[in-house]
This record gives sequence, C-alpha cells and structure tokens, in this order.
Amino acid sequence: MIKQLGGVSLLALGLSTSVFADHHKEEDMTVYRVFVGDHEAAQVTAFDLNAPEKRWTFATKGQVKLYPIAGQSVIAAVQSFDDQVNFIRSGISFKDHGGHSDIDVTEPSAIQFTLGGARPFHLLEHDGYVSINMDQGGYSVMLNSHELSEGEFQRYDIALNHAHHGVVVPWGKQWLSSVAADKAEEGSLPPRVGIQAVDAKGVATGKMATCTGLHGESFSGEYLALGCKEGVLTVKEGASGPEYKMLPYPDRFPEGEMTGHLIGTKSFQSFFGSYSKKGVVTIDPTAEPAMQLVELPFGRIDFTVDPVKIKYGYVLTEDGRLHRVNLLNAKIEASAQVTEPYSLEGHWNDPRPRLAMAGDEIIITDPNASLIRRISTESLSEIGTIDVEGMPYNITVIGGSGLSH
Repeated sequence: MIKQLGGVSLLALGLSTSVFADHHKEEDMTVYRVFVGDHEAAQVTAFDLNAPEKRWTFATKGQVKLYPIAGQSVIAAVQSFDDQVNFIRSGISFKDHGGHSDIDVTEPSAIQFTLGGARPFHLLEHDGYVSINMDQGGYSVMLNSHELSEGEFQRYDIALNHAHHGVVVPWGKQWLSSVAADKAEEGSLPPRVGIQAVDAKGVATGKMATCTGLHGESFSGEYLALGCKEGVLTVKEGASGPEYKMLPYPDRFPEGEMTGHLIGTKSFQSFFGSYSKKGVVTIDPTAEPAMQLVELPFGRIDFTVDPVKIKYGYVLTEDGRLHRVNLLNAKIEASAQVTEPYSLEGHWNDPRPRLAMAGDEIIITDPNASLIRRISTESLSEIGTIDVEGMPYNITVIGGSGLSH
C-alpha cells in the first residue's frame, strides 16, 4: 500500500517507502556527559566524553558541588560558600520502556532560576523530591523532581528544630528531619543528636532515634542509612511508620571513629562508607556481620561505587593510588598509580582529586595537573586524559545507553 501525502503518493514524489523507513531508523547510542566545577573559578564546564573538544561553560556565583537529579535531566550546582544553588539542564534524558530505554540528547543549558539560602549544603533526592539543607537558615528546601525536569519550581520549606548542619529526608507522606541539641558552643552550630519524623511544618510526629553526630546519608533498596558516632542507623518503612535500627561498629574497628559519608548501591542492598581517615566500610543491613572494614595503606582522598560492575567500589588514597574493592568480601583486589600524591593535611576543601563513573571508566579530576584522567575499570590503567583549564575539582558524570529515534 502506498501512503498518500495530501493526495500525492510517495512514489510520485520520487521517494520509496524504504527511504521513509530509514529516515525514522532507530539506533543504539551511548553518551556520557561530564560536568566539572573549578576549585577557583566560579563556573561549571561540561563536555561529552567522546567529544571533549566541544565545551559548554556555565557561570556560577562560587565554587560548586555537583549533583545529578530528576532522572539525570538536571544538574544542581550547590555553592555552600556563596549561599546559592544553580540548576543546569543536562541535555540528556531517558524514558523507560520496560525492555529498553529511549535516550534523548540535546545541548545542556542553564535554567534561569537560582535558589538562595544561608549555607546550602547536603542535597539528597528521594520519593520524588530534592532536599537541600540550609545549614544557617534553619530549614530545608524541598523541590519536586518532576517539576525540576520541566524547568518549573515550587519550593516547600521544612523547618529544623534549630539551624544546624543537617538534613531533611523526603519519606512518603512525611519527612525525616535531623535533630540538633538545644545548646551549642559559642560561635558554632549545635551538634546533631538524632533524627525523627516531622510534618510539613517541621513539628515532630514521632520519637527521636538517637544518632550522635549524624553525618552522611544514602539509600539502598528499602533502607536509608545514616552515619552516627554509635554506629550506622538504618531506617525502613514499617507498618506504623519508620523503623529504626542501630548497627553498632564492631569491637575490632578502631575506637573513636565513625562513618561520615555513605554511598548506597543501586542494584543490590549495600552501602559503601568512610571510616576514619584510612578506612572504608561495606555495610549490608541484613547480613551478619553487617559491617566489614577495609583498611587502607594511606589516607582516603575520595571513593565511589561502580554502577555497572556492581560488586566493586573504588578508593583513591593520598599516595595517588586507586584501589578496587570487592564490596562482597571487603577485600582490595587491585591497585594502581593514577595521580601524583595529594596530602590530606590542610583544609578539608583544598584542591584534591574527585571520582566519578562513566560506564567501564573511572573519571578522576587531577587539579594540580589541570587534567581529567580516564581510567579503565578492568585494568586500572589510564586510557586517556582531557585537558581542562584551571583546577578541575568537583565532578559528576551522567548518561548511559539507549535507543535514539
């Protein structure tokens, strides 16, 4: 059957049906887009890993920490030292179709909306909301993830009991809020003492679960995990609300230390966390023992988990060596030199490398060399570098594979 276009057949136009089909042919596409913040310059630079010569630059107010949100369609640039958050359309979006995902790729662009607040810091996303804590403002800002993906903004502020370096976690129809002590040392924010369920006005609706020094939070499977001095506090949804369980640090762990940064794995229920300056810990809330310690030869610079080879995590240490850690048995399986040494002495925000993942590559910023290093997850060898002006520092990578129509 020949299709008609306004009474004129395709054959009459000199076009065959096969040409028409080719014009709409699907193709597999893999794209990884890198967003990197400079340590000194107030800007974000973006480029595609397979075409790094083409760059996009976005001005900010100050130094940024970068977070992919809203299904990777938006990048949040949190500027803790400059009381502002910028948002960038990543230009990459996915639509799930069960057996496959469609990928749509356009150029990234700045969203003409900035969020102001006193010392924005921790950002997390859960249950369709992005939460950004305003440490010195005494509240967390909630933004709807879907609205963000559409470039729309309607904020909801959840009050904290006191201004502090905390977090509010979207949790179904309620919220979980960190709780600060009523007293603080002069010139300091009050210390965190626990977490509890609150309503939309920040009023407690449940008892506080103790979590002294609460810092570091992440999701994996049905669990939220929080770093505490007493151990790692896990939370899951129960029949009558949040159920809390403290996983104490094993006796063999070095005393006086705690987990302060947690990464949840996406494909199985596990967490990868910091422990002291020279250790990382694997956590499975359902296993016994729940925690296993990996002792490192030098201080830990940064770490991440592999979303493709899901049993692995990677840790960069002060000596410039990258270590592949098996999350299942808590063993270092391989190590390789990837950068010059970087000392942990000095300020916590001094320029040091940061890690991100792009398929079968580990992407590492090397501020002193003004480079992005591409490292094979298989061999831990360098497979390429990308020159970046200035001091590339915080980084995030988004993307993946899909069908392009």
